[in-house]
Amino acid sequence: MGVPDHDAAEEIKWQGSFITAKKRGRWEYVSRSRGIRAAVILAVDEDGHVLLVEQYRVPLERNCIELPAGLIGDDDSAEDEDPLAAAGRELEEETGYRAEVLENIGCFYSSPGMVSESFTLVRARGLTKVSDGGGVEGENIIVHRVALQELPAFLDAKRHEGCGVDVRMLLLLGQGIIEGD
Repeated sequence: MGVPDHDAAEEIKWQGSFITAKKRGRWEYVSRSRGIRAAVILAVDEDGHVLLVEQYRVPLERNCIELPAGLIGDDDSAEDEDPLAAAGRELEEETGYRAEVLENIGCFYSSPGMVSESFTLVRARGLTKVSDGGGVEGENIIVHRVALQELPAFLDAKRHEGCGVDVRMLLLLGQGIIEGD
């Protein structure tokens, strides 16, 4: 049995510096331009605290709570950047923490019906605080170090403040959701 639109030609409808709008048959979707990928960092310290970031997201028109993340090879001179190197760089820029060990957990897709973007999930261990973090100029990132057992209450409080919550938080809440907590 064939998949509808599988063999249709891909059309580029619009292309910007970072995203490309495409159409294939009846499907409309977006991708990262120039093959740029992302690294998402799961950083849990020895005391059972996870590092989260909060930053304003224009498409949501609000702040959003997320795992630290960043683009791999977003600088033209770093097209072949290693995902682990990008993850280490982004973790330090955004949170102010450096990891002794970075582990590639695998490639994942966040919204495959609308976006072709993938991300490499990286686990960070052996965390050492080396700066305040906050991202690069213009990012205005707020760093949160949250005890895993307090995460549901923290996210509820942030929702109450009007923050969005990135779907990747389910990674941390998953077992409790499955068990009905």
